[in-house]
Amino acid sequence: MKKGIHPDYHPVVFQDSGTGKAFLTRSTATSTRTVEWEDGNTYPLIVVDVTSDSHPFWTGSQRVVDTAGRVEKFNRRYGKRSR
Repeated sequence: MKKGIHPDYHPVVFQDSGTGKAFLTRSTATSTRTVEWEDGNTYPLIVVDVTSDSHPFWTGSQRVVDTAGRVEKFNRRYGKRSR
């Protein structure tokens, strides 16, 4: 591998703003906010809107969408028009 072309990965804590759940991982993202983790070390904290803890796909609260109805609605609005 070439030296000097890869980003600096470091430990970072991501926290879900909706549920409050946090997890420690490695990232290139930086932050001025910090948090003391369970291991006693202090890490940068990045608060995000959605994680697997709150996303409807992962939580099972996903709605079933009628895709055929959406296509028909689109075609009625923007579809084949008479000249």
